[in-house]
Amino acid sequence: MGAGSWGTTFAKVLADSVSDQGIPVQIWARREDAAKEINERHTNSRYLRETKLPANISASSDAQAVLTDADLVVLAIPAQSLREELAKFKELLEPDVVLLSLMKGLERGTDLRMSQVIAEVTGLPSAQIAVLSGPNLAMEIAREQPTASVVACTDSDIAQWIAELCSASYFRPYTNDDVLGVELGGIVKNIIALAVGMCDGMGMGDNTKSTVITRGLAETTRLVLALGGRLDTLAGLSGLGDLVATCSSSLSRNNTAGRLLGQGLFLEEVNDRMSQTAEGIKSARAVFDLSRAHNVEMPITEAVVMVLEGTLSVENMAARLLSRELKSEGERH
Repeated sequence: MGAGSWGTTFAKVLADSVSDQGIPVQIWARREDAAKEINERHTNSRYLRETKLPANISASSDAQAVLTDADLVVLAIPAQSLREELAKFKELLEPDVVLLSLMKGLERGTDLRMSQVIAEVTGLPSAQIAVLSGPNLAMEIAREQPTASVVACTDSDIAQWIAELCSASYFRPYTNDDVLGVELGGIVKNIIALAVGMCDGMGMGDNTKSTVITRGLAETTRLVLALGGRLDTLAGLSGLGDLVATCSSSLSRNNTAGRLLGQGLFLEEVNDRMSQTAEGIKSARAVFDLSRAHNVEMPITEAVVMVLEGTLSVENMAARLLSRELKSEGERH
């Protein structure tokens, strides 16, 4: 559900993985012209240029057509639109369907993770809701450059089933039952990537960016542990792995948005230039609110929120972070 860059790319992963099993993969595209291009040319040029999609992929703008008899429904909708969109088609879902979230955001106003929004809207049990996260730069995966990710679900058998469905020659899925940790790692890294991008835009060097990445992982870990997630999850693909990829790559939307902010553009100008959602911009306030509700100190996230909301200039962000009270590196506050 969703024909953006990551939704289309993951459909390709699934189609490549099951191509010898005769299993069809269908994409719901909001725009009829996108569905037509996928069906006739086997491309989605708006997002993936001339990448050829497998023959066992088809597309439709009719949600009922793609959801009927679907065993696995993959949700690749912008996080802030999920509740509204899911409510429109939840009645079309099969009773035993498994929903897999590709989204990396917190819902503004509720501070809920995407799996929580899915559960609230559909009423499905946790065993039928899974998430996928990791270093998932869509264009690299579309080009079949090797990568790995994590499928998380409270039901280990369901996680394993999904992993088997998306195990392509260039895509290796691992499994995890720490849904909270996997989701939050994928959410907070977008905000840290904005901060790293701002440093890039201001012309700062690798020492600065490495510092932000490392301390960003520390504050992500504090939040995850405070909410009941596991430390080992943050050391894995959905934590450190996703953080490094998103903070380091020019293909990262959040890094790009941060770099534009660091170059002096206003937030409205950045949004106008971006063809796709930089989820960190949308989720930063929700993450900061969540951290305050649980008394978790997240200074980088706080600084990014202040920049986005216009109460701190990009130029003064580094000074604010460096002027904080001196403490041991291992402190959890």
